[in-house]
Amino acid sequence: MKSKIKYTKEQLGEIQIVDDFLPHPEDLVFKEKTVKVTLTLNKSSVEFFKEEAKKHHTQYQKMIRRLLDLYAIHYK
Repeated sequence: MKSKIKYTKEQLGEIQIVDDFLPHPEDLVFKEKTVKVTLTLNKSSVEFFKEEAKKHHTQYQKMIRRLLDLYAIHYK
């Protein structure tokens, strides 16, 4: 930013108060109940998800979980 903001002591004019429309922080935490399972996967599948997760800066387990969730929703 090359240009600096110049502040003045001018009147602001008519001010309108806006109702708070943002959700509470606890409403932003979306947590579903989970169940821990043991699952054996092909090595190549896990490597694929690990590589993709690294590219997208996330965890591979989350990607697999999301894939399974979408599959279940589709066929529900």
